[in-house]
Amino acid sequence: MRPPIALTIAGSDPSGGAGIQADLKTFTALGTYGCAVLTSLTAQNTQGVDAVFTPPASFVREQLTTLLDDVYVDATKIGMIPNAEVAEVIADVIEERRSDFGKIVLDPVMVATSGDMLMGEDAMEILRDRLLPLADVLTPNIPESALLLGEDPATDEEEMKEQGLKLINRGPKSVLVKGGHLRGSALVDVFVQLGNVVDVLTGEMINTRNTHGTGCTLSSAIAAQYARVAGGADATDIGVVASAREFLQSAILHAKEWEISKTPESGHGPTNHLITVQGV
Repeated sequence: MRPPIALTIAGSDPSGGAGIQADLKTFTALGTYGCAVLTSLTAQNTQGVDAVFTPPASFVREQLTTLLDDVYVDATKIGMIPNAEVAEVIADVIEERRSDFGKIVLDPVMVATSGDMLMGEDAMEILRDRLLPLADVLTPNIPESALLLGEDPATDEEEMKEQGLKLINRGPKSVLVKGGHLRGSALVDVFVQLGNVVDVLTGEMINTRNTHGTGCTLSSAIAAQYARVAGGADATDIGVVASAREFLQSAILHAKEWEISKTPESGHGPTNHLITVQGV
């Protein structure tokens, strides 16, 4: 007997709102045992990213192989990839041991909520060419979708659909284009699956500055739900994504008035990953 197990391959956020800290809290909140492989360490807070330290790519490989030699993994979330060398290592190990990773959720973390660039063009190229075809779910927001395609950002739902269809032709089995950057009172996400199956998922746009790490939380929630499915839970792909979106919406709503920063009027605070623990 064992619990559902999810792995995050991502960077660290000492403020706890994003990165592996957000991922592990999300895994736990959704009843999944969490493992983590660090791709980078950041000096950041709710105001922005001050510095990034990247361990050698060989150490990222060693973390992955040491873990996978011993521990089962039902689903994997890939987040921040700081450089081309780390991107190559991740792609290499997945190609060598694809069945050890379970379902793969790829969150192309390119730009932080604060606007800081987190990925160079050389790493983006490897992401496009090697990691996209390995992903079961790709979860770009509008700016990331545009960067992956080399196009202008989508300005409405139809353009999001068009970009989602273009991205699925790059190899992933499904694409969730997140519409949080669109203006309006409703949140619109577009989920595209193989066969040009397109679903539009809507929700309330919550007015709050506490949106740090929302992309990390959503992608790790999708991975956690897939890990639970591998453990016997019943769900379709659209059901997994919809359930993860509900978790994120609740996490944002229940942190709407949080002020963890000493200067809450600036920057972006975290969401509330404690919602299942608090019973809200």
